Amino acid sequence: MKYANVKSSLPGSISKSLLERREKAIPRGVSYGIPTFAKEAAGALVTDVDGNTFIDFAGAIGTINVGHRHPKVVDALKAQIDQYIHTGFNVVMYEPYIELAEKLAAIAPGNDDKKVILLNSGAEAVENAVKIARKYTKRPGIISFTRGFHGRTLMTMSMTSKVKPYKFEFGPFASEVYKAPYPYFYRKPGNISDEEYENFIIEEFKNFFKNDVAPEMVAAVVMEPVQGEGGFIVPSKKFVQAVYDICHEYGILFVADEIQTGFCRTGRYFAIEHFDIVPDLITVSKSLAAGVPLSGVIGRSDIMDAASPGELGGTYCGSPLGCAAALAVLDIIESENLNARGEQIGKTVMNKFKNWYDRFEFIGDIRGLGAMCAIELVKDRETKEPNKDLTNRIIAEANKRGLLLLSAGIFGNVIRLLMPITITDEQLQEGLEILEQSILAAASIEKVSF
Repeated sequence: MKYANVKSSLPGSISKSLLERREKAIPRGVSYGIPTFAKEAAGALVTDVDGNTFIDFAGAIGTINVGHRHPKVVDALKAQIDQYIHTGFNVVMYEPYIELAEKLAAIAPGNDDKKVILLNSGAEAVENAVKIARKYTKRPGIISFTRGFHGRTLMTMSMTSKVKPYKFEFGPFASEVYKAPYPYFYRKPGNISDEEYENFIIEEFKNFFKNDVAPEMVAAVVMEPVQGEGGFIVPSKKFVQAVYDICHEYGILFVADEIQTGFCRTGRYFAIEHFDIVPDLITVSKSLAAGVPLSGVIGRSDIMDAASPGELGGTYCGSPLGCAAALAVLDIIESENLNARGEQIGKTVMNKFKNWYDRFEFIGDIRGLGAMCAIELVKDRETKEPNKDLTNRIIAEANKRGLLLLSAGIFGNVIRLLMPITITDEQLQEGLEILEQSILAAASIEKVSF
């Protein structure tokens, strides 16, 4: 291998020592993906403290779309540090916050005037979208979707579906939060067609307002255009548009949660653009600032202005460092044409997935939108019984060979790819080769037919 190079067992000797320190200092509720510690990272490569180099197909859970330590981001951060680090935008304002807000408003879908609030984390963005929606509509109800993930705070945890590890024994949860059905075409019931299933789910969403909550009591519907943690599940355009139309029929705000899907991941600035609708609010974070904590809510001006002065914001919201990094990210996206690159990566990956699907019976489904691609692993294609054990083994084998991977899905049986969009063709091909080797090794060990 030209790029991946694992010279030691995992964890290596230095990582073992750090793991011992971690066990004493860090609560066990904080998880980790691979038993090693970073020393340096650049582009699509991460080198650990033991000298092992990995190709990154995890991207800090979709945070590094422009790659690790992109020179423009580094330069922007250095320049900002030389001026000021933190004044608190609600104390002494600074221009980068305004400039970034202007640029995000300009690239967001729709022709209406828009405003932007900048925050810290994805969960915080969703929390504030909920606050703004409730303030504007004067309604309490919030609808999210089955298998959706929106964060780990009390409100966003209430909106999130997966019980373990996100919700178990952390309740009681926030009130007036409801879960609506979201299409999962691979696991549709019986032998009905995709069209029949699609129409059924739309009718179920309509019936939701008869069975679960009156539409007059709902402030917002919050939807991931592609479910991330839920397993990279892509809805149909017809479903998304139907939900959107129903929302507007009843004066309900449509919120696109673009925290994982945004900024070139699907080949567009925002994944919702694939569905030809204009959300009322958009939440952003992750790759917005290339790893520097930053998030935001973008929305129609009249909606965003519903809150009075002092009702929104926080100490570190829209930090100067985050703004500087994000402005560099937007420049990189344009100058390097990363939306087109995201589409190209997605085509390369899906072509490889199609080959694997034909070869490996334990791959039940392949799916994706742009460079947001996943494979779902099963014990049997007929029963579609999830194979979480094989998924975990493939990830472990990939780690041993120098590839960082993440799982997803309500059953933990989905391998999702979130490599930097700036990854080179050579690095992409090598990463896919390692993944194929890992699939073969894991299948052989688990005695799965292929």
